[in-house]
Amino acid sequence: MLAKDNGVSLSTIGTKAAGENNAVEFATTHWSVVLTAQSESAIAREALEKLCRAYWRPLYAFVRRQNYSHEEAEDITQGFFAVFLERKDFERLRAERGRLRSYLLVSLKHFLADERRRAMAVKRGKGRPLIPLEDLFANAEETLEPSDRLTADRIYERGWALNLLDHVFSQLRDEYRSADKAALFDWLKQLLPDEPGAPLQAEIAAKLGMTENAVNQAFYRFRQRYQSLLREEIAQTVAMPKDVEDELRHLISVLRA
Repeated sequence: MLAKDNGVSLSTIGTKAAGENNAVEFATTHWSVVLTAQSESAIAREALEKLCRAYWRPLYAFVRRQNYSHEEAEDITQGFFAVFLERKDFERLRAERGRLRSYLLVSLKHFLADERRRAMAVKRGKGRPLIPLEDLFANAEETLEPSDRLTADRIYERGWALNLLDHVFSQLRDEYRSADKAALFDWLKQLLPDEPGAPLQAEIAAKLGMTENAVNQAFYRFRQRYQSLLREEIAQTVAMPKDVEDELRHLISVLRA
């Protein structure tokens, strides 16, 4: 089963057995900063804003599934983040310790319930500072429209998973480009889907002037780095090291659903 939206094979993601050593460093992750910082900490707010940007699309998709128009869903999502960031309720965040993915969705559901009870249209920003998300708006309607086949919760979960994979894949691409290995990246990524039609390693070796064994080793390092970046990204959004593998398994289950 493939995450076709990213061209990434689920077998590439990989999980570790329980108790296996995890090299992810938790002392400086964004979520741990938010959980341990004081309520007025600028560092905590900056970390939380960065995390919120990554979740804007999945949350917008959830709102859109509630029968709101594109413009209404955009306003509501922005309004939610404006309130969420202004509230500075870090004590509550620390009490909730866990997965940011779950915490934000529950918070959004409460926000929507409050909005419905007040029967007020959410005006764009309501004078509050917005997260600068203009770059996300362009394709929001195209890529995150409601589907009759999926519930709102499943749309949110799938959006979260695909956004996460896309971000990690982009990081990996940038690393290869910085190392002047863009051509190698372009060929190795074609090996990920594990589908008929993917180039053989011998073909890649001939194209790049490498031995087949060198291509095999390069692809091994490619997969290992991808898995490492994925775990680092997930670590930013969970409270405990032990939660990384559980969250990774959840991501795989979402993509397989």
